[in-house]
Amino acid sequence: MSRNESYGGGRGRTVIIAVAVVVPACLAGALVYHEVGGSDPDSAVQAASATTDGTPAAAPRMDPTSTATTRRPPPSTTPKPPTIKAPGSLGLKPLAGKTVVLDPGHNLNNAKHTAEINKLVDIGTAHKECDTTGTETNAGYPEASYTLDVSHRVRAILQARGAKVKLTYDGDRSYGPCVDERARIGNQAHADAALSIHADGAPASASGFHVIAPKSVHAGIADTRKIAAPSLVLATTLRSHFASATGEHFADYLGGGKGLTVRDDLGGLNLSTVPKVFIECGNMRNAHDAKSLTDPVWRQHAAQGIADGLTAFLEGKR
Repeated sequence: MSRNESYGGGRGRTVIIAVAVVVPACLAGALVYHEVGGSDPDSAVQAASATTDGTPAAAPRMDPTSTATTRRPPPSTTPKPPTIKAPGSLGLKPLAGKTVVLDPGHNLNNAKHTAEINKLVDIGTAHKECDTTGTETNAGYPEASYTLDVSHRVRAILQARGAKVKLTYDGDRSYGPCVDERARIGNQAHADAALSIHADGAPASASGFHVIAPKSVHAGIADTRKIAAPSLVLATTLRSHFASATGEHFADYLGGGKGLTVRDDLGGLNLSTVPKVFIECGNMRNAHDAKSLTDPVWRQHAAQGIADGLTAFLEGKR
C-alpha cells in the first residue's frame, strides 16, 4: 500500500466514524420516543426532559430485592371455621354397639343322637325334650339346613351394619344345643335381641309364615314378665319386614291368619331374659312354600327381611 493511499484513506475513515456515531444515536432517540409514547407529544417531552430544572432525569433504580413478577400477599392467618358433618356422614354403622343372637333351629346330627336329644329339660312350665330333629320337605331338604343357611345370611347383613352377632351353634356341634342352653347363650351374651329361625312341618294344605312371641310367664325357673312386651314389639316388627321382603303371606292355619302367636310352651322363649321370638318362615310340607324355602334367591330375601326387622327393632322403629 502507498503513502498517498494511506493518507487519503485516513480522512475518509474520519467521516465514516462520525456517521457511525451519529446514526445509532438518532436511532436510539427514535426508539426512546416510540417506547415512551409513540407520536404523543407529551410523552416525548417527558422522555426528553428529566426534571423541571433542566438536568437529566435519573434512570429508575431497581430494588435489588424485587422480582420481575408481582409478589403474592402472605397467606391469611385467620383460622377457617370447622366443618360440621351431618350425623349420617360420620361413618357410624346403625347397629354399632348392638348384640344379636341368632338361633338356627335344630341340628343336622340330631337324628344320630336320639338318646341325648330326648332327655328332658326344665322349661319352667313343663319338662320337654332337649331338642328335636326338625322337619324336611317332601324332597328331603332338612329344616336344619335351611335354618343354618338363613342364619349365615342374616349374620352377614347385620355385621355389615355394625352389630355383634352370635350363633347358638354354627354346624360345630354333634347335636343340640338343648333348648335351655339355646336360651342361656342369648342371656349370657346380654343380647339386645334374639331370634330362633325355623320352618314348620304342618299339613301339606297349610301355608304361610308366622312369628311366635313369649307369653308373660312366671312359673318355676321361667320368668318372661320383663321381656314379654318388648318381645311382642319385636315379633310384630319382624312380621312386617319379613312379609315385605319375601311376599309370603301370613300362615293360614293358625293365629287367626294374623301371622302371630303367643306361647308359653317353648323353652327357648320361656327361659330367655332378653327380647326373643321364633319365626317359622313357611311350611316345608307345602309344595308352594317348599319351592321358596329351597330357593337360594328366596332365602336371601328371607334373610333380608329378618335383618331389616331386627334392625328396625334395635333402632326403635317399626
